Amino acid sequence: MIGGRARAVAGAGERARTSDVVVVGGGAAGLSLAYRLVETGAATVTVVEPPDGPGRPAERTWCYWDEGGGDFGEAVAASWPLLRVHGPDGSALTVDPAPSRYRMVRSAAFERLVHARLARSPGGSLLRATADTVRDVPGGAEVRCTAPGGRTLTLRARLVFDSRPLPALPPARTRLLQHFRGWFVRTDSDRFDPAVADLMDFRVPQPRHGLAFGYVLPLAPDRALVEYTEFSRAPLAGTAYEAALGQYTREVLGLGAFTVESAEQGVIPMTDARFPRRTGDAVFRIGTAGGATRPATGYTFAAVQRHSRAVAAALRDGHTEVPPPHGRRALFMDAVLLRALDTGRIDGPTFFTDLFRRTPAHRLLRFLDGATSLREEWGIGLRTPVGPMLRTALEVPFLRRRTHPLPPHPVPRTGEGPR
Repeated sequence: MIGGRARAVAGAGERARTSDVVVVGGGAAGLSLAYRLVETGAATVTVVEPPDGPGRPAERTWCYWDEGGGDFGEAVAASWPLLRVHGPDGSALTVDPAPSRYRMVRSAAFERLVHARLARSPGGSLLRATADTVRDVPGGAEVRCTAPGGRTLTLRARLVFDSRPLPALPPARTRLLQHFRGWFVRTDSDRFDPAVADLMDFRVPQPRHGLAFGYVLPLAPDRALVEYTEFSRAPLAGTAYEAALGQYTREVLGLGAFTVESAEQGVIPMTDARFPRRTGDAVFRIGTAGGATRPATGYTFAAVQRHSRAVAAALRDGHTEVPPPHGRRALFMDAVLLRALDTGRIDGPTFFTDLFRRTPAHRLLRFLDGATSLREEWGIGLRTPVGPMLRTALEVPFLRRRTHPLPPHPVPRTGEGPR
């Protein structure tokens, strides 16, 4: 435990505050870690998040699966006991992943919940300010911030955990983008089954490179989040997402008359890059910037929860080495899958459909979470196209990592999307 009580001290012409830990960024990763630290008593925490205005992200949707309500059940907007995949031939496969359920959290509800818990804790505090610089200083680290109105603040801590997006992605052997646009729709009549979430619906036109699918999360018989998603090298331009969503909602889903109540859009990097978890003696990266996004799926929220618990446990026990969010074996398997998709050696829609068809649902979800044993992973691997996957596995270790420039003006989501 590195605990002590947070306190404020006077500085020359500015305010200087100290706490055990400063968390930069109030998204899923930053707030989850702050909550775990104060919940376990591992450290006093100050969370720095942008003030209201253009610097704050729009409301986001995070989805995950687990076997219970978890610590954030109050923020869960909806959950589904059944999952469905539509193959490229139109066939539907519905699976029951019990005891797991698929859950949706909206960022606004999550933020309200964690903010309230931090406010009730003597070791937690929230600062609305723009973090300008983060650097090591003797005995810890320093975060210089600008508060609303232009006032300068200096925060000092034993450790800083920074969840802000990276300015550029590290070199990688393969880099795809998961890019999507979603509509929250309300139909004129009941069109959805609130018990079933459609994870992948491949009944959409497929791009020349990569794969595309629909994604439907029912919120009520007449309400749902409906998305069009692609895994490819670059996002779409112009009104292409709107056209794709229009085709999917009207021609594939047959929703009839409906109203779009709101929309969300994002880009999530899917890459086998090595994300540096430590950028100074006392400065660490967390969230997507620290490699929490699962490279082959884009899922982040569940990994952030596991990683936050692990970091809190390490600090409580007196360690300052941050554990990785994913194991090496899981990352290698993801690197192989990304390479196989990018080279076209496997057909993406067929691959994912067969994976759900041939693997027990609960085991598959554990595999996607990196929680399976080597024996279980071997069994799942034998249910994939063995030849192309084996060839790719032998090739990947010898490929050189290189810089993949981001496309112009991507919509940042830092991995915190519905995936």
